[in-house]
Amino acid sequence: MHTVAMSSAITFVDDPDRVLAALTPMRRDLLHRLREPASATQLAAALDLPRQRVNYHLRAMEAAGLVELVEERRRRGFTERVLRAIPGAFIVDPTLLRPADDGTDPIAHLQDRFAADHLVGTAAATVRDVARMQAKADEQGKRLLTFTIEADLRFASAADVHRFTDRLAAALREAADEFDTPGGRPYRVVAGGHPAPATVPTEQESPDA
Repeated sequence: MHTVAMSSAITFVDDPDRVLAALTPMRRDLLHRLREPASATQLAAALDLPRQRVNYHLRAMEAAGLVELVEERRRRGFTERVLRAIPGAFIVDPTLLRPADDGTDPIAHLQDRFAADHLVGTAAATVRDVARMQAKADEQGKRLLTFTIEADLRFASAADVHRFTDRLAAALREAADEFDTPGGRPYRVVAGGHPAPATVPTEQESPDA
């Protein structure tokens, strides 16, 4: 019997081929089932599929780094390989699904301050950058120092949203002027806001109350 140690770091996927390897319904199902270790034989029996077909998908997923070998054991004259989905967070680079910025308009980001598409693009880039650094920090056994500030508030009008944004930008500039240190470690601070998702009202919050 041969056992392989399992990793626990974040898996960040920024290769389109690796993304495609995980997107088919069959492979999504296999990834879900492989949250617990299993062999091709066990999975084939659970799915009522030929073992060769399941093994084909598992080999492709293993080559893409989506699953890992946990154990090898001898069974009836052949070696049975037990696999498991890579543990920890599995993050796909969201910018893969967005068109590239050609950089032709250097002030477009200023004009788009209140555009939902700009917020989505900024959030996607944040997910990509932080996930990459977190994965690298995990590999090195280090801690990535980040911070998150969240708040819930209610605006009376769209004009208030604009006034709040201007005041927040001014406060951020003031704080940046105080703490920005030449030669220090660069940080990127992103502040964004969006309407809160609609929730199903509880009995205490009934719209007829």
